[in-house]
Amino acid sequence: MVKLSVCVLFGGMSPEHEVSLRSAEYVLNSLNTEKYNIFPVGITKDGDWVLFGSNDYSLLPSGAWIDCPENRRAVISPVRGQGLLSFEGDCVVRERIDVVFPVLHGENGEDGTIQGLLQLAGIPYVGPHVSASAVSMDKTLTKLVADQANVTQAAWELVRSTELEGRMEAILDALEAKFSYPMFVKPAGTGSSVGVSKAQDRAALGEALAKAGAYDTKILVEEFIHGREVEVAVMGNENPVASICGEIDAGADFYDYDAKYVTDTSVAYIPARISEAVAEKVREAAVRIYSAIGCQGLSRVDFFVTYLDERVVFNEINTLPGFTSISMYPKLFAASGIPGEELIDKLIELAVEANQ
Repeated sequence: MVKLSVCVLFGGMSPEHEVSLRSAEYVLNSLNTEKYNIFPVGITKDGDWVLFGSNDYSLLPSGAWIDCPENRRAVISPVRGQGLLSFEGDCVVRERIDVVFPVLHGENGEDGTIQGLLQLAGIPYVGPHVSASAVSMDKTLTKLVADQANVTQAAWELVRSTELEGRMEAILDALEAKFSYPMFVKPAGTGSSVGVSKAQDRAALGEALAKAGAYDTKILVEEFIHGREVEVAVMGNENPVASICGEIDAGADFYDYDAKYVTDTSVAYIPARISEAVAEKVREAAVRIYSAIGCQGLSRVDFFVTYLDERVVFNEINTLPGFTSISMYPKLFAASGIPGEELIDKLIELAVEANQ
């Protein structure tokens, strides 16, 4: 059997660098070495590309991987046919790469930038392509597509960070005229709830806008939806399928970055504590938004199911969801009968299929 050469990209320059290291540990340990030649390439916070010279992937989460003496600087060439280039003294070592698994979260990882490089290089890669990645990363663009796809979502308003200075009071007035408290405030282009706030009053709203504006020039303000946080994993190209539904009880004011990755307050319920009829509505809506955006490979789609009347309300889509040991995407498919190693195999197969 001819082995596929798989390059796993991890790290990156986004605020989600550390999450990527943990996701990459999971993915790398799930790759069967009898099927694949594995090339783990880390991107440092400063933007250096390094071919990790060890197969001890437990070194990734702590950041100790960067001190491995066998590391070599490396790059994926945009020139077709060049593959992965690594540098050893004056020598350049070229490796054929059949598939790239970009285990990169946030900006410069799931926003279409790395996908554009791989598209130029002609290398198949796991996950949605350039346009779908870019649209999914920008929550305001996602909202526009969801509207066109007739997917129910929270009411929202776009605020520009450049407008905050000098117009803050007018912006606060306009938002208070449209929404009741609490309001959710998010940078348009970050993932994993980075920079997200739940504002309970006018003073907190001003602070939340300033906080979000530090991450992005586009700020999304949304109405509060009182409901269960329900997530579903989607996989596929032309005929995507949805997993069973899972539910997150944040154990905090909302499911922010700390609740996802730092503290142990959150609790996952798989399956979600909703009826099968409502779960089917969630899965149908997840596939509809996935297809409307043009996703392929994988995504996790998040919803609220309201407590009062069980309305299914779309929240957001994540095109390169976490693959940590506690992440919902692999857990949802494991509960649907596709365990970790098989899931990674299927995602690689879909990447190759999409490039044929």
